[in-house]
Amino acid sequence: MRGAQTIARLADWAAERYGDEEALVFGEERWTFADLRERVDRAARAVIARGVRPGESVAVWAPNSARWVVAALGAVAAGAVLVPVNTRYKAAEAADILRRSRTRLLFTEHDFLGTDYRALLAESGEELPLLAGTVTLHSADWPAFLSGADGVSAEERLARTAAVDPDDTADILFTSGTTGRPKGVPTTHGQNLRVYDAWARTVTLRRGDRYLLVNPFFHTFGYKAGVLACLLHGATILPERVFHADTVLRRMEEERISVLTGAPTVFTSLIHHPRRAAHDLSAMRMAVTGAANIPTALIEEIRSNLGARSVSTAYGLTESTGVVAICPPHESPRTLARTSGKALEGTELRIDAPPGEPGEILTRGGHVMRGYLDDPEATARAVDADGWLHTGDVGVLDERGFLRITDRLKDMFVVGGFNVYPAEVEQVLRGHPDVLEAAVVGVPDPRLGEVGVAYVVAAAGAPVDAAGLTSYTRERLANFKVPRAFHTLAALPHNAAGKVDKKALRRSAENTTTR
Repeated sequence: MRGAQTIARLADWAAERYGDEEALVFGEERWTFADLRERVDRAARAVIARGVRPGESVAVWAPNSARWVVAALGAVAAGAVLVPVNTRYKAAEAADILRRSRTRLLFTEHDFLGTDYRALLAESGEELPLLAGTVTLHSADWPAFLSGADGVSAEERLARTAAVDPDDTADILFTSGTTGRPKGVPTTHGQNLRVYDAWARTVTLRRGDRYLLVNPFFHTFGYKAGVLACLLHGATILPERVFHADTVLRRMEEERISVLTGAPTVFTSLIHHPRRAAHDLSAMRMAVTGAANIPTALIEEIRSNLGARSVSTAYGLTESTGVVAICPPHESPRTLARTSGKALEGTELRIDAPPGEPGEILTRGGHVMRGYLDDPEATARAVDADGWLHTGDVGVLDERGFLRITDRLKDMFVVGGFNVYPAEVEQVLRGHPDVLEAAVVGVPDPRLGEVGVAYVVAAAGAPVDAAGLTSYTRERLANFKVPRAFHTLAALPHNAAGKVDKKALRRSAENTTTR
């Protein structure tokens, strides 16, 4: 990691270190680290030819692919700031981010799940006065764009790359906007490399691993814990455009995948897939997941049914460069399921409450953002004068310093004067044999102030009985925590960041008459 110093130099450094080892596999493309370096160099020279100056922003609004990696790393190698854009965004949402980040060049797609992003922007009428050019990655645009590299020398590109400092901004990722308009979070080259070197060492990512990247690259879990971590530690990058359990199981077998990371639902879908046992998953070695509460059985099933002997859980947010705490794989399934482990190496973690009591999670260190993009007031609210980032999440630290997430401050609701943290109730519901997924929200109640309403996804073929779930939760929780009503859904709604959309569930609950 020390040799790379900046993400701008990372492809060059990885080529020197790992050379002819396999770096990236996508479709028919199979590149060594040396091949990847050549492609990144050409893309960087093409970005320079487009007139992008050091410190200007280049955005990528596209699904995971080999060209996403090349375009992103090429832009950063040219001294630009990378702005990944969520592929679920509509034109107005994407345009807002492009304007606020002052994006000069946009890489996108002309056809992803039936959407032409460039046409979407053009037809929206959104004004983007600073956007000087758009390149669609999988069209004739791409070779035409790369041809511009012929007018820029290798020496000019290397000088651009060498001029980038570890303290320079490397990227701007935008928060999911669950509490309002997404906020831009700039992070530096040095921050990213330090955090994901430590992350990779803790979860045991190693040279020669074959890492299937189903997490979207517009998210830290995809780009940083995926692409950057692989380049730092010599693992093979295998991008997946869209998560489909059938496709992923087939690719895990064919490509001898050893590493998979994702939300608990990714692993649940694979474990419960009717044809999972027909696939040879013997190469699987390592898995990483994370959520407020995970069933202990899921950790055990990832190990037994998917073969990942090393399972880690983690917790983080965009404002902390994606990582706050990691639970290493040698811990017990119960510890991995119930906690997110200890603070990231070289950082601090504390709870704003008396010892043993739940309170807001605060973290401090080199992983914390310097501030939101052009928003000093929001920055002052998030990071206090002593450098502590106020995460907005609620948790408890045990006697070993292991963090247990209990919920989001904004998701907590009060029933008759008693605080209820939905994640605790959801954990209990997921322990029921007929429940695959669960989400709980608070809604107004004239007598108690608020009450809980639960939404559940049934396990395959299992009927979900509201009276039975009421009895089940009453046996395990205080009465005030028991949901007033239960609703069965085919799937939980998710927002553009892939998180359960509790705003939508609250609206649904408030519009439904409950007993």
